[in-house]
Amino acid sequence: MALAHEFDYVRPQSLTEALQLKDKYKDKARWLSGGTDLIVNIKEGMMKPDLLIDIKDIDELWQIGFNSGKLSLGAAVSFSELIDSEDVRQHFGMLTDACRTVASTGVRARATLVGNICSAVPSLDSAPPLFCYEAIVHCASVDGKRDIPIDQWFLAPRKTALADNELVTGITLTAIPNSAGVYVKLGRYGGEDLAQAGWGVMVDHNKQYRIAHCALAATPKRAYQIEQLLAGKELSDALIEQAIALIPQETSPITDIRSSKEYRLHVSGVMLKRGLQAAYDRLQGKTVEAHKLLGGIA
Repeated sequence: MALAHEFDYVRPQSLTEALQLKDKYKDKARWLSGGTDLIVNIKEGMMKPDLLIDIKDIDELWQIGFNSGKLSLGAAVSFSELIDSEDVRQHFGMLTDACRTVASTGVRARATLVGNICSAVPSLDSAPPLFCYEAIVHCASVDGKRDIPIDQWFLAPRKTALADNELVTGITLTAIPNSAGVYVKLGRYGGEDLAQAGWGVMVDHNKQYRIAHCALAATPKRAYQIEQLLAGKELSDALIEQAIALIPQETSPITDIRSSKEYRLHVSGVMLKRGLQAAYDRLQGKTVEAHKLLGGIA
């Protein structure tokens, strides 16, 4: 299907030039990097921009850096690049898990993590790892720079804290020493599908837990009550059941085309249990393949 909406296209060579253009056009301009969501939205008439600002020639937005426990990702870094990064695999295993579940190989080669969080759909796979690694979203405009913690980023479905004249320049994640995590995703079938439910689970050697979910509320969230229940405790069947019992208080799932509310609640208990066990196994040095954790689920 051809694009029915006409718009102008520019490819600035510097961040300053890009921000000046966005400040001029505000919400009538859209950023273009991977474009995997943007082009579909334009084709379907959901967005009708006057201008597309292509940021792929801005070198600083392509950087991946790891230093002093901090992972810095530029806005143009694709999911495929994250999957291929040894630093990400070694220090941010849950993020690698999540990146591998996003769409298809072809889409991951173009789609970006920053684009994913800017789409702000409730089911976005990158959100649970970003919550668990307490990510900071870096924004810039002609007025200056500001940093937004990930737990203040998502305001509502498809709505973020980004201002009309701002660009997300990158994201910083903080590694958790002596920890292991896993991202568990359930879709309707193997291959490319949005999450019916997604859980990120992390544990460290001090038995401190970080847990977050997606596709189970209007926005992704941390499960603070479950974290507090588990804090400092050895995993046991009884403790896991207590954690599962808190899921209805931590989530507010809906019934939609991908799943019923009731099934999301039921399956989340299974996912949380397997996620906790898998994170603990990884902490002990065992190999766990995240995509196989939901075999035989019902």
